[in-house]
Amino acid sequence: MKNTDHHSSHHHHDGNCCHHEHDAAEAAPVSPEPITPPPAAPQDPVAVLQAEVNKYRDQSLRTAADLENYRKRMIREKEEAIRYANMGLLEKLIPILDNFELGLEVAKTAPDVSAASIVQGLSMVQRQLSDFVKDNGLTVVEAIGQQFDPKLHEAIGHESHEQVPEGNVISQVRRGYKLADRLIRPAAVIVSKGNQVAG
Repeated sequence: MKNTDHHSSHHHHDGNCCHHEHDAAEAAPVSPEPITPPPAAPQDPVAVLQAEVNKYRDQSLRTAADLENYRKRMIREKEEAIRYANMGLLEKLIPILDNFELGLEVAKTAPDVSAASIVQGLSMVQRQLSDFVKDNGLTVVEAIGQQFDPKLHEAIGHESHEQVPEGNVISQVRRGYKLADRLIRPAAVIVSKGNQVAG
């Protein structure tokens, strides 16, 4: 009788144990399995590097081509700028040349043209030219009566003079010109040696 009870008790205990474990399994939260992407096929490191090299090489070639095109365009634009730089200047000179040629033609063909009218025509052309160069920034170098300045004047002779102090310009043989503050041509001048008596 004791053995039967012991067996029955043991059997009952096992049933409770199984039932308890089953309940615990149901009560535990079930966390979803993390979805992991399938492992990527191993890449050849040499192929990866080669692809990078190809990409940067293509970019370099495109950049070099762009720079070359830009350089050629700049050269072409610079050449055109130099070639046509004086076009506006020459356009303004054309009417002055027209007047000069017209005056010469009249002087040659008209027998009754006086010297005074020729001088008048040439004076008009000279005035037009003077205004033209002045409008374009050209100025005359002051010379006569000025202290000789080797930066502006070119001495082509020296003479004694009673009234002009030594070292000053007596006369001008050829005009000098400046463009803004840059000397284009020095004035050719005769410089005084002062009041020197020969002998």
